[in-house]
Amino acid sequence: MSYDFMSVQQRYIEQIEAALEGAIGSEEETLYGVVQEAMRYSTLGGGKRLRGMLCLELCRLGCGEYERAVPFAAAIEMIHAYSLIHDDLPCMDNDELRRGKPSCHVRFGEANALLAGDALLTRAFEYALRECDYAAMGYERGVRGALTLAQCAGLDGMIGGQAIDLRFENTRQMTPEVLGTLHALKTGALIRAACLMGGIAGGMDEGQLELCEKYAAQIGLAFQIMDDILDVTATSEELGKPVGSDRSSGKTTYVVLYGVEESRKMAQECVQEAKKCLHDLHIEEPFLYDVAEMVISRTH
Repeated sequence: MSYDFMSVQQRYIEQIEAALEGAIGSEEETLYGVVQEAMRYSTLGGGKRLRGMLCLELCRLGCGEYERAVPFAAAIEMIHAYSLIHDDLPCMDNDELRRGKPSCHVRFGEANALLAGDALLTRAFEYALRECDYAAMGYERGVRGALTLAQCAGLDGMIGGQAIDLRFENTRQMTPEVLGTLHALKTGALIRAACLMGGIAGGMDEGQLELCEKYAAQIGLAFQIMDDILDVTATSEELGKPVGSDRSSGKTTYVVLYGVEESRKMAQECVQEAKKCLHDLHIEEPFLYDVAEMVISRTH
């Protein structure tokens, strides 16, 4: 059977979005229905599903099937959606556009956006732990997957990265080392969670998981560098969100430190390192190699 990247990608996206539909539920006439509507608006309104796809593919490579990791993939995407809702709030990045639509707080109000993010965060763990296929992967691996997500999404992961971002906003104190730490946490942590959770669900050993983590680190850094590049080279129509927001917020980016061309070279080097990790994992199938290339060739 011939390989087609778009077909594999679409299959994974359909599985993830079906799980998200089930996890969030349909809009119901309840006293808190507006929060559920905001959850659906922010989670099911498009997106690359990069993190969920990484989780499913690494599970498949580990055990031959991806289905057991679907609850993990959906949980990661809910955490990602919650982070975007909160990122866009006026007290954070103050962005009014997301994926070409009004941001959650613009559409539903700040209070409901805050609650929708909180609800997605808690629903993610509820869904991952309730729907986990313990019979297939074992109780210990199921719990380890959820613990990995908590660690990567929390203070020592994504939240810590956001805190560093806020601390250094409108200052001239950002160094390349601090910037690397910031993005390893803020952007890279959830990608790391996705790869590790997929490997955990797929039964990979510790050596394999270490290589999954290294692959994730390189992909995460390349992704962030490309975000910085697109923020100054793309249009709002292409990105589906305001351009130049980092600059207007006084944030130090890779482009600020290194310029566009040097930053692009850095992203390409990250992709090459990621491919080496796949080679060391003895992965010959092309999907994860193509994902790495997609990260730096994307236009939004």
